[in-house]
Amino acid sequence: MLLDLGQSRINLKEKIKELKTKKLKGARKMIYSKELEEMCTVRKGVDHGPAPIPEEGKWVKAKDVKDISGLTHGIGWCAPQQGACKLTLNVKDGIIQEALIETIGCSGMTHSAAMAGEILTGKTILEALNTDLVCDAINTAMRELFLQIVYGRTQTAFSEGGLPVGAGLEDLGKGHTSQVGTIYSSTLKGPRYLNLAEGYIVEIGLDKDDQIIGYKYVHLGKMMDNIKAGIEPTEAIEKASGTYGRFDEAVKKIDPRKQ
Repeated sequence: MLLDLGQSRINLKEKIKELKTKKLKGARKMIYSKELEEMCTVRKGVDHGPAPIPEEGKWVKAKDVKDISGLTHGIGWCAPQQGACKLTLNVKDGIIQEALIETIGCSGMTHSAAMAGEILTGKTILEALNTDLVCDAINTAMRELFLQIVYGRTQTAFSEGGLPVGAGLEDLGKGHTSQVGTIYSSTLKGPRYLNLAEGYIVEIGLDKDDQIIGYKYVHLGKMMDNIKAGIEPTEAIEKASGTYGRFDEAVKKIDPRKQ
């Protein structure tokens, strides 16, 4: 038994020496400390691999970047927190095939988004994580999104086959415009609805107690589609307009930006 153990140590030392001196193409030359080399080997009893994560309707044991697929969103913010970014990526076999970058609150961030749109697609998610996406908010969104993707928390985790490339545009809806909610309010004059899911708020309707009961809006994406189709601007606006709530019953209708 002692002889076998001694022989094992000799074989181990020879193996370590071989690994240290052997030059493998593309492999790191491993350097071990003398203290570690002199220790005996203890075999691992448990090695079941990574826990499977849900990806596009399948359970996957992800061991490499190429094992990752899914579509999901991430939210980021800049250090002074004056702006934010919503980042949507559609990843197939580790490669970003589609990116949707939406920003709010900072004018410079919109230009950063333009550059990030050119940077992201075609990269692996690991490359994207380690790439300067110009704006701190977009970088933060990428970090948050990366965590969701690699831990199997994507929007398409249980959707068989995932979503096709182009789903990001569908997420924007008709006219391909972002959904932005903009509300202003003051103690002196109360709330003003400026932009909601339906679009740009033209008028808000008030009841006899001066409380909001509805509003009229213009969907800017649809309006521009109408104009590009050759419709006169006034008619294009009318076709893209609508009301919400009890706007028609309003006692008073005001322009929220002027009145």
